[in-house]
Amino acid sequence: MKLSTYAKQLGISYRCAWDLFDHNQIPGAFQLPTGTIIVPNDHIQNASPNQVLLYARVSSHQQKDDLERQADRLYQFAVAKGYTVYKTVKEIGSGLNDNRQQLNKVLEDKNYNKLIIEHKDRLTRFGFRYIELLFKEQNREIEVINLAEEKTEIMQDFISIITSFCAKIYGHRRCQNKSKKIIKELQDNESN
Repeated sequence: MKLSTYAKQLGISYRCAWDLFDHNQIPGAFQLPTGTIIVPNDHIQNASPNQVLLYARVSSHQQKDDLERQADRLYQFAVAKGYTVYKTVKEIGSGLNDNRQQLNKVLEDKNYNKLIIEHKDRLTRFGFRYIELLFKEQNREIEVINLAEEKTEIMQDFISIITSFCAKIYGHRRCQNKSKKIIKELQDNESN
């Protein structure tokens, strides 16, 4: 298969796949005289007992470039550790949403034994331990690359929670004014 097809099947960018080829990290891959890079078809289909699923998530569409970079970092981490990448799943949605379509598919899929995420909050904002216990019961595990938290997204999620509660308490029209006031106070406190 062509390198572009290989990249699509793994859910990584073409640039990431090119870097892997350039560093001889795709066994059996070769370049034709025309410049086309060929990857053996059996490279993806050979499943090993150490199959991993990579899960990348961002909160908004404005962060779509970050999503691609996150998926590339996950893939490079998995390759460096010697894992066989079964699938890469990318999702745009709030970490507070407990009904994300792609995450549900990840949790239902039993064709991998390790889930790799960049930060705990990429999987979920709340309830990470519950998912971790579920995986342990299934003899699978979650590997978190970076245990540090990202402050900016936590603040965005906090604002989402306040907006949601204000809507329930004050109604939607008054909610916007209350939310703006609370956001301004939070920003003023953050700058001090």
